[in-house]
Amino acid sequence: MVKFTEEDKLAAIQRYLKGGESYLSIGESIGTSDSVVRNWVMLYEHNGVEALFKKSYASYSSQFKLDVLNYMNNHGTSPNETAMIFNITSPALIRKWRIQFESQGIDALESKKEGRPAMKKETKKSTPVEGSVEALQAELERLRMENAYFKKVECLSSKQGKITKQDKVKVVFELRLEFPVRALLKLACIPKSTYYYWVNTFDRPDKDTELKRLIETIYHEHKGRYGYRRIKDELQNQGHRETHKKVQRLMNELGLKSTVRMKKYRSYKGDIGKTAPNILNRNFHAEKPNEKWVTDISEFKLFGEKLYLSPMLDLFNGEIIAYSIDSRPKYSLVKTMLDQAFERLTDEDKLLIHSDQGWHYRMPQYQHALKEHNITQSMSRKGNCYDNAVMENFFGILKSEFLYTQEFESIEQFKRELANYIEYYNHKRIKAKFKGMSPVQYRTHALKAA
Repeated sequence: MVKFTEEDKLAAIQRYLKGGESYLSIGESIGTSDSVVRNWVMLYEHNGVEALFKKSYASYSSQFKLDVLNYMNNHGTSPNETAMIFNITSPALIRKWRIQFESQGIDALESKKEGRPAMKKETKKSTPVEGSVEALQAELERLRMENAYFKKVECLSSKQGKITKQDKVKVVFELRLEFPVRALLKLACIPKSTYYYWVNTFDRPDKDTELKRLIETIYHEHKGRYGYRRIKDELQNQGHRETHKKVQRLMNELGLKSTVRMKKYRSYKGDIGKTAPNILNRNFHAEKPNEKWVTDISEFKLFGEKLYLSPMLDLFNGEIIAYSIDSRPKYSLVKTMLDQAFERLTDEDKLLIHSDQGWHYRMPQYQHALKEHNITQSMSRKGNCYDNAVMENFFGILKSEFLYTQEFESIEQFKRELANYIEYYNHKRIKAKFKGMSPVQYRTHALKAA
């Protein structure tokens, strides 16, 4: 690289000012670029000939740096133009100051001594005497900082429920111009490296923006009933292949969480009537529709009243094929449901129906109805909920996704919404077990394949 003396620079400037020569022609004649010549001319016009003799190792105060950044911000000048106006040796310095100020605040503009630090013991800053004006001022500043920090954190907490390290970094970043960054990081319990890592990502576009939008859409479409695994399956159905770990991480960032499950009503009333053997024996797999059905009763409490639901579920695809609901757990509750379910049977079907040992299923009327349709009866062992785990699972899903996530104005509205939910459960709610298909979709697909 060619080095130019101040006389060389001044000669080139005078050639340009006389007219007749361009930056490019002058630069080519002396062996440099037109931009270098342009900078010399601008520097000379703004600051005179003294600017050409300024040493490259000039030191600038923090106030001077701040004035430069404020001027550039207020007047909209570029770093190159600003460097000429303030006679700064390099525009790169201004860019560096701007990055430091935006990420670390005014503390970063303080000049640091160059060279290797002397090997001597560091002297501790003298602490203000307790009760002195300085001590009271320091305590007041500390309390003011804590109040400002926790106020912003509390505001974020009320909106999204959980505060992440990234949220804390944002709060520290907002307060960096008012309080020392080091003190804020200590208050937030955030390592310095973590803080600067997140600060450097603020201006980067979020590559998962579209995916987050899709996740939110699926989550709200299903009223918060889907967890990260089911949302991953639904994304896959829409052509987005994402791992369940990534979907779980993004849902945590968005504050999306599936609801929890509750227990079901027990209808066992002692040894009344005849019991049947446990023929199902936890073999919940069915090769075709109408091969194995399971049933049970669940209780709902609404408006100071109780409602009892009796559904029938086909183990082939998890579909609710019939259900009835009543204000009392009488036998007609089960009979109505059975009459609906029997309409799906054909003469070729060889069906097994499994239940617990509730008194409804030990009634002679119930057992006679099954015999009339050549249906084999199976019962869980006494007090063993796992023998009818599929039905237990359905009740857990129903209560967590439907009962505990909605508010109802009346019993009649509850019944209408229940019908809507069961329709949704059968036709839209996908299952990983069925390769991301709903129960009805899986049944239709299996029948076509057969």
